[in-house]
Amino acid sequence: MKAVLCKEFGPAENLVVEDVDSPQIKKGEVLLDVHAAGVNFPDTLMIEGKYQFKPPFPFSPGGEAAGVVAAVGEKVTHLKVGDRVMGLTGWGSFAEQVAVPGDSVLPIPPTMDFDTAAAFSMTYGTSMHALKQRANLQPGETLLVLGASGGVGLAAVEIGKAMGAKVIAAASTAEKLEVAKQAGADELINYTETSLKERLKELTAGQGVDVIYDPVGGQLFEEAFRSIAWNGRMLVVGFAAGDIPSLPANLPLLKGAALIGVFWGSFARRQPHDNAANFKQLFAWHAEGKLKPLVSQTFALEKTADAINTLAQRRAVGKLVVKVR
Repeated sequence: MKAVLCKEFGPAENLVVEDVDSPQIKKGEVLLDVHAAGVNFPDTLMIEGKYQFKPPFPFSPGGEAAGVVAAVGEKVTHLKVGDRVMGLTGWGSFAEQVAVPGDSVLPIPPTMDFDTAAAFSMTYGTSMHALKQRANLQPGETLLVLGASGGVGLAAVEIGKAMGAKVIAAASTAEKLEVAKQAGADELINYTETSLKERLKELTAGQGVDVIYDPVGGQLFEEAFRSIAWNGRMLVVGFAAGDIPSLPANLPLLKGAALIGVFWGSFARRQPHDNAANFKQLFAWHAEGKLKPLVSQTFALEKTADAINTLAQRRAVGKLVVKVR
């Protein structure tokens, strides 16, 4: 089979496509014929040795895939050969086949194609866990989404609306904000043209926002937190800006607010029943038309490096997908 391989840490240009042996599945695993694989921020970090997980060389990046079950290992009872599924792999998805733990695989709804499924699990799983379990977002509350045009940002906008919140989307260009508007955002802030803090003060009549969803980090982190409401919750989702910010410890005290970490992958492993319930709700919202994942670009397997660079340079809106078949 063909696979994208990382043989040493470095830029995406160092990745190669080679023929390798198909994976041998172990007890509790399934073998997946990959049709499409989602491109995510951890992929950009993993190939440079900057992620918390460092697979042994050579490895194929790619943390999520959609395809068809080709083989089922012992102890896997909920799946069979031929099932259309999506899987959280951690790495290995930029390949024609990947071995996946059975408990990390979900059947794809009949109405969902492979490209959409490949763009769904990580972004929507992360945002649902963040807003439901971590923030306990309530109907009528105000949600600020930073980086609102990216994969997890757009998912947060849609899920926030489905949960009954007023959603304020913040991004760096008019084009990105238009994407967030199409996803259902109620208010838009271009933080390159106006003060985020002052505009939030206007939009909330000085009360501040109840929940802040931040997958970006960087310089807006503290400014956003200073705009939080009493009993507000700020969700630390990621650091797409590249800088891991710090926060004066007196600010959560003065605001009576909470700074909350979001690590969906660990949540999915530790609380599989809660994660399954989340996806049941997500699939229902998708069937109702409330969630419309945006796959803005697709790339051939041989162009995986281009996909990773497009994401790393923050030139993408929505989700990027590598089409394998």
